[in-house]
Amino acid sequence: MDDSSNKGNSSLQDSSPSSSLLSQPFLPKTPISTYPSLEDHDSQQESDSNQQYLHISYNHGPRSFKDLPFLILFLIFVLSTFAFGIFSIFNRNHYSTLSSYTYDSNTTSCSVINPSLSSTSSTGFLSPSSPFVKDLTWTLVITFVISLPMCWSLLLLLKHYTKHLVYASIPFFIVIPIFLNVYLFVACTIKTSCSDAFPLVYRILVMGFVFLVIGVIVWILVVNWHRVELTVSIIGVASDALSWNMGLFGVLPCLTIGLFVYYVPIVVFLVFAKYNGKVVPKKLRSEYDCVWKEDSWVPAYFALAILTMLWSAAAMLEAQVYVISGTIARWYFSKDFETPTKSIRTSLRNAFGPSSGTVCLSGLLIFVVRAVRSVVDNARQEGTPGLVNIVLRCCVNALLTAVDFLNKFTINFAAITGEAYCSSARMTYELLRRNLLSAVFVETISSRLLVGIVFVLSAIYTIVACVILKAATNLGSDAYFVAAAAWLLLIVVLGFLVHVLDIVIDTIYVCYAIDRDRGEVCKQDVHEVYVHLPISRSMRQSNITRTLGV
Repeated sequence: MDDSSNKGNSSLQDSSPSSSLLSQPFLPKTPISTYPSLEDHDSQQESDSNQQYLHISYNHGPRSFKDLPFLILFLIFVLSTFAFGIFSIFNRNHYSTLSSYTYDSNTTSCSVINPSLSSTSSTGFLSPSSPFVKDLTWTLVITFVISLPMCWSLLLLLKHYTKHLVYASIPFFIVIPIFLNVYLFVACTIKTSCSDAFPLVYRILVMGFVFLVIGVIVWILVVNWHRVELTVSIIGVASDALSWNMGLFGVLPCLTIGLFVYYVPIVVFLVFAKYNGKVVPKKLRSEYDCVWKEDSWVPAYFALAILTMLWSAAAMLEAQVYVISGTIARWYFSKDFETPTKSIRTSLRNAFGPSSGTVCLSGLLIFVVRAVRSVVDNARQEGTPGLVNIVLRCCVNALLTAVDFLNKFTINFAAITGEAYCSSARMTYELLRRNLLSAVFVETISSRLLVGIVFVLSAIYTIVACVILKAATNLGSDAYFVAAAAWLLLIVVLGFLVHVLDIVIDTIYVCYAIDRDRGEVCKQDVHEVYVHLPISRSMRQSNITRTLGV
């Protein structure tokens, strides 16, 4: 650390009574031998653990390959999918429709009655010249073009005017539901068909219930107003970090496009796989007819290809998290007001190189958790009775929650240090526990505020777009559908910004924990904000008990 960093550290410690405690590591760097209640082997084990974790920092040097078995397994899935897909293309049966085949009772087989029928095709298509299609297309194109500078402007506003933007948006969280509630009540009252189907008493009950929900939202905002203040600062810090790494907005969409390009041949393989089989006779009711029978390996190939696509999608999402985390961490541990060179390129090389096995393992866990949770939710909707089923669902949900808890910061830590998945999970938990930081709390209200801001901006844009469409086109009631499509597209684009900011917040949280653990201050402005995060009371009690030897 240079002199400026040391001065920043001392100024941080003097800023508040509790800062000196919070900015120091909570485990000593040397073994504690003054507590008579601790046994010698426990002290030695604690010393070894401390020495292991005191070297946690961003790994600038070359990294070794981790979790190779899962990378090999993923490559086996991909290569098998492509190999059998290519085989399906060359092994396909050249036929068009079953109507060109007929059952021959003499040979007890199906034969082609007219080869020319097998080359027939349909040329029907939806004409794009209709006014609705034209207006929808132009509206979506204009919305996408406008959404790009909107993302840029929103990021700058969150960086420089976070408090103003958040406080200006919060009233709309209340005003918009009130407006929709009153508007729907009045519209249903005026419209005869709605008022007949929905009596006045029920309309009043629904309106009262919505106002009750709005009241609960207001109460939550008032009670947690101090958390809103802290969240504003956290969003500002994350926006500043992201503004120093704007290249991520070019790399991340390219990764998504690359995933879809990778999907194209697999989809082609699935189409041709359907043509692997033969036309066979089958007795339907009282007579034989010709039916298409797929080869026995085709269903298994469909399962393999779909699993490969889902695993690839989950791995790509984790790779994006890895790239964002690695880039932000490299910026965090660099000198102030200095943008590290080739940070995104380095993160990409690590994500698809030494840490590719870790990314594949994390994606596999995410995919399995989502699949099992989907099965559990479907079983719940079916309402299967029985105490055993209820207990089993509770156990499964507890297991899935534990996996989500384990995975929350693991990929962020792996991007920073280059450790394997299991080592990253264990070391992340130990890092946060030693520094009395909660592993499940990084101001989750920040995500809700960001989503609310995006909702407000997109709602305002949709209202303006709908007014313009009603005035400048002849769409009539279809203008509402076109405006809704524009709203959905804008939500997706701005939601991408929120997703990236959430990952940046988590990454800075882990970097801040590493700073605290080492007793250093790499980014003064980050420490001034994150030092106000609440301390985990359970971890605090555990550390005090263990230190006193009770």
